Amino acid sequence: MTVRKNKGGDFMTVEKIIELSELSPLVLADAKREIDGIYCCDLLSVVMSKAFSGCAWVTIMGNINAVAVASLDDMSCIILADGAAVDELMLTKAREQDVNVLQSNQPIFETALMIHELIKENV
Repeated sequence: MTVRKNKGGDFMTVEKIIELSELSPLVLADAKREIDGIYCCDLLSVVMSKAFSGCAWVTIMGNINAVAVASLDDMSCIILADGAAVDELMLTKAREQDVNVLQSNQPIFETALMIHELIKENV
């Protein structure tokens, strides 16, 4: 999915996704960060090679390694689906690396679909 301007003339941002959804921010390092699309995967080596800069990464990987991958790939945010457990070390590292971390109680597919629909309706 490519970024398109929304009806208000702005790009979809992490802040706007939070406002329009039931996602809970755990670390909000850069709320104005644009979201260019969605990527879903839990295998870190695949994410490192396939995810793209500016994506919202939907996963259940709530650990420090996920922050490293998100930072390496310059992602807009990590969205932990399915109420995935998060350790404090991950949150600390996310703050240090300026990585947005959100949480959803919905499964990965439903979370990604919800974000896709919000982007589609608001761009």
